[in-house]
Formats: sequence, C-alpha cells, structure tokens
Amino acid sequence: MLTKLDIEKYFIAEKQESLVFIIIGITALIISLIGLFVYKTQFWKGAAIPFIAIALLQIIVGYSVYIRSDEDRVRVVYALDMKPDELKNVELPRMDIVNKKFIIYRYVEILLLVVGLVISILYSSKINNQFVFGIGVALAIQAAIMLGTDYFAENRALVYTNLLKQLVK
Repeated sequence: MLTKLDIEKYFIAEKQESLVFIIIGITALIISLIGLFVYKTQFWKGAAIPFIAIALLQIIVGYSVYIRSDEDRVRVVYALDMKPDELKNVELPRMDIVNKKFIIYRYVEILLLVVGLVISILYSSKINNQFVFGIGVALAIQAAIMLGTDYFAENRALVYTNLLKQLVK
C-alpha cells in the first residue's frame, strides 16, 4: 500500500540523484576543460567532445528534475489524501511514461557504451588517431556512468509505480 512516506522517499531520492547528475556533469566539464587547456593533446581534444556534450545534458536534466521534484512530491502527497483519482488518472500514466523512457535510455546508453568501447579498442594502439581514441574513451566513461545512475533511478521508479498500481486497484 502506497503511503505518504513512500511518496516522500521516492521524490527525495529523485531529487538527490538529480544532484548527483549535476555533480557528475560539472566534474566532466572540469575534467574536459583541464584536458583541453592544460594537457592540450589530441586525446583530450577528442575526449572533450563527448565529455562536454553529455555533461551539458546531465546538468540540464539534473537541474530540471531537481526543480520539479518538490512540486511533484507535494502534488502527489496532496492527491493521496484529497484527490485519489489523480493518482490513477495523472500520476500512474506519468510514471508509465517515465518507465518507458528508462527502457529507451538504457538501450541508448548501452549502445553508446559499446560504441565507445569499440572505438577505444580499435584506436588504442594507433598513435596518429589519439583524437578518435579520446572520443571513444570519454564516450564509454560517460555512457557507463549514465547507465549506472539510471539503473538505480529505474528500479526506484518501478517500485514506486508498483505501489501506485496496488493503490488504484
């Protein structure tokens, strides 16, 4: 049975993980900028591309989830007491969409991880293609991090969704 505590825990964890996304994104930006401006190698010029691109995505998504989490938490707790139909008609369909998106994210992240690893392996010994090697390494690192963090977020969302489904039956 879904309780206020379950709702609170879900959205607080969502908010905390969004902070992790922001920190990971900022860290990746700093690492790529250090690589670009301090080391100035072809490897770092290549690595900066996926590090920066994915870091910006992590920061934007993390920030938007961070801002939205408290409002969602309050809305759902209120609905539990005052508008139980909203849980069935709004929150459950929203979570079904969230869970479907996690499946897409997982496959995209696995694809990016594999592509990054393949590029890294193919170009690891090619001295004249360190730029491409850097792209592969950074892409694999960022994809692995995203896959790991989304794994926990997806599991948390599935538990929350199942609690919602039990409640509306």
